[in-house]
Amino acid sequence: MAFIAAMALSLAGVPAFAEEPISEPDVNQETPDPLEGLNRLTSGINRAARTLFLNPFAEAYIKLTPPPMQESISNVTNNLTEPLTAVSSALQGDEENAGAAMERFFINTTVGLGGINDEATEMGVVARVEDLGQAAGKGGAGGGAHIVLPILGPSNMRDATGDVINFLVNPLSAASTVQKSITYAENKNSIEAMSRASVDPYITERDAYEQNRRYKIYNGAPPMADFSMGEED
Repeated sequence: MAFIAAMALSLAGVPAFAEEPISEPDVNQETPDPLEGLNRLTSGINRAARTLFLNPFAEAYIKLTPPPMQESISNVTNNLTEPLTAVSSALQGDEENAGAAMERFFINTTVGLGGINDEATEMGVVARVEDLGQAAGKGGAGGGAHIVLPILGPSNMRDATGDVINFLVNPLSAASTVQKSITYAENKNSIEAMSRASVDPYITERDAYEQNRRYKIYNGAPPMADFSMGEED
């Protein structure tokens, strides 16, 4: 029942940046947004869906699901994304993280009883999530036009294309959406507070998503050029 509730959380426009700590967007970054009119409409519908459907599910999930079960569900969905992390890391030439991801998948699938327990972390094999969008970004591909997807929330052409390819190759990658939903449930108050405090929630969500993706592409250390855009030499 708890897993069904977690799945339901993924069907109401979860902000894709919710998987990382929320921070104020970098106003110096410019995001290509030729579809802004359509994006704003979709974003508004998603926010309404969150208010009407996602938030009640999130509150019920946190209230009714025992913390140990929440942790187990989170562990299982995380484990299902490890093969994608391995492939994405390998495409970036990051053999260390690719190997760690496969080691984590093997340990948690076997000793961890299908991923219910995160035995790999206990053994010192630390997770660092990667995806095809990150791999493409690290290879020099720009994000392209920002888009807001119905149900799924903020994205861009590069990341959405990577997600589609990944889903076609590995349908189990839908676990990543469930994981984002669980994280949303845990951070709902912070996310909602950020939107309420914003003069323009759409811009806040858009820029937070794009900034978060730049941060993740460079593993927390973006090139200095990213912070000097718009400055004169």
